[in-house]
Amino acid sequence: MFKEELEKIRKEAQQRLEQSDSLDKINEIRVGVLGKKGSLKDILKGMKNVPAEERPKVGQMVNDVRVEIEEAIAKAQKTIERKVQEQRLAAETIDVTLPAKRMARGHSHPNVIALKEMERIFVGMGYEVIEGPEVERDYYNFEALNIPADHPAKDEQDTFYINGDILLRTQTSSTQIHAMESGRIPIRMIAPGRVYRSDAVDATHSPTFHQVEGLVVDKGITFADLKGTLDEFAKKLFGEETRTRFRPHHFPFTEPSAEMDVSCFKCGGKGCSFCKGEGWIEILGCGMVHPHVLEMSGIDPDVYSGFAFGVGLERIALLNYEIDDMRLLYENDIRFLNQF
Repeated sequence: MFKEELEKIRKEAQQRLEQSDSLDKINEIRVGVLGKKGSLKDILKGMKNVPAEERPKVGQMVNDVRVEIEEAIAKAQKTIERKVQEQRLAAETIDVTLPAKRMARGHSHPNVIALKEMERIFVGMGYEVIEGPEVERDYYNFEALNIPADHPAKDEQDTFYINGDILLRTQTSSTQIHAMESGRIPIRMIAPGRVYRSDAVDATHSPTFHQVEGLVVDKGITFADLKGTLDEFAKKLFGEETRTRFRPHHFPFTEPSAEMDVSCFKCGGKGCSFCKGEGWIEILGCGMVHPHVLEMSGIDPDVYSGFAFGVGLERIALLNYEIDDMRLLYENDIRFLNQF
């Protein structure tokens, strides 16, 4: 009786496995035959009615059928898995002769483009590019630049203080002091970087912006060297027809000091809406390094002299690309940035 039932279960399982075309169906057969409520389990439950001397023989028959069905299930499962994989490979075939999808690529920000151009010009003149800390000590940001605690110029710059001595730098001029304190002379450097001031946001102001500071220190440096350097810089940046002029000004860390204008590259100096009818555009501040600044940095002002200049990077980008609102540079509007 048990032998006939086991043979029937074996044959039915085999037939169902041969007709199965999915892993789900094979799993149904496994549960229906080998599971806790499967047909083989029912036979084992009936073992209590079998005489004790025949139970080992019946148990062995049940075990043989179980092993045979398990092997058949494993074989059928491998067959179906192989077919599924072959179907996937056929469906996912890549035609390498088809053109690839074009990747959307970004590009440099207008500020970065302007900075790279300025670096190219000054490196071509023999300058090196130096970076300084954005979190600075009050000494380097003010005092070493001839701006003591009681100096009026300190009130003109609304500064972000972290504590009484640590602040976010208001100018990249602090990098000059670090360079001069290193004792490596001659110095020919530019220091680009981000600066911070507590300014209200409008078309020409931002609480964070970028400056490019320049410094030259050596024996025999004169104001003529400063004018010649910046005149060459302006011609390389705005065109060979560009003219420059220097107007007296005051900076605590330079003496004498000046502001430099360039002739309007839109109208050639005749006057237009771009230059507000003046024919000139203010571009940067400059001057000869104050002897007291040299002295505080460990440089003998009787032996060495130097000049310094500072230009706003955003101003160069605005002029180069004729942008009338600095806020556009920071709003991350893809429509605007794609124009560059």
